[in-house]
Amino acid sequence: MNTTNLIGKNGRISVRMMTLTALLSAISTVVMLFEFPLPFAPNFYRLDLSEIVVAIGAFTLGPVAGVTIELLKNLLNLLINGTSTAGVGEFANFAIGCAFIIPASVIYRKTNSFKGALIGLAAGTLSLVAVGSLMNYYLLIPLYAKAFNAPIDAFVQMGNAINKSIVDLKTLVLFATAPFNLVKGVVASVATLVSYKKLSAVLHK
Repeated sequence: MNTTNLIGKNGRISVRMMTLTALLSAISTVVMLFEFPLPFAPNFYRLDLSEIVVAIGAFTLGPVAGVTIELLKNLLNLLINGTSTAGVGEFANFAIGCAFIIPASVIYRKTNSFKGALIGLAAGTLSLVAVGSLMNYYLLIPLYAKAFNAPIDAFVQMGNAINKSIVDLKTLVLFATAPFNLVKGVVASVATLVSYKKLSAVLHK
């Protein structure tokens, strides 16, 4: 989808683009309220479907708008619901969400075809899994432990209660974090492929 009609003649962002960005940010914030756990991951990993809305926005308006929607979604959620993780959860959602939408929308924007969308979303999903795993291992789980004033082993034990193969931080990331993000990426990708064309037509009217 060409986004030039959403940019003013002087190169500035149009009112229409700002309106669509704000609208999609609000919708994704509402969708983010509905989250649920997956049976193979501990309860602190909860899946929401807001990345579908963000991906549609990024495909329609471009990568920068996608990142803006991702940021506003998390800021609005923080304002509405507050935080129980000292902002770690919101930061994680933003950073890992960007790992998905940026490669997906950049590739799609260059090819502007169903094949390009498929390749972009596949790349975004792989990026989501890789970045999510690395960030959880080196940054996010240690930050969660600090925010909750608990040892990292407490999170490992939550994973072990579900999967006995989880015995340390590395296996927690391998058997819980990576599969969780893979499911998240695949669900968001399939839903985006199915719904994008119809929804983008509505957004451009």
